Amino acid sequence: MRVKNIKLVKARKDKGLTQENLADKLNVKKSTISNWENGYSSPQVAQAIKVAMLLNTEVSFLFSSEVQDFHTDE
Repeated sequence: MRVKNIKLVKARKDKGLTQENLADKLNVKKSTISNWENGYSSPQVAQAIKVAMLLNTEVSFLFSSEVQDFHTDE
């Protein structure tokens, strides 16, 4: 299931960066940033560290998985 990474979007916007600005700083395509933010993919560890450093936050804050409760009828 795809979960939008709202923390990444907010951290990027708080720094005044567009997806394109962040992509340029990381030497990746804008579509890569979009995919991370929209939950289609996640960065490799080295990229996640760079993102966190650029956005002045922690990797675990930006890329921690959302914990969800699933209820099943059994």
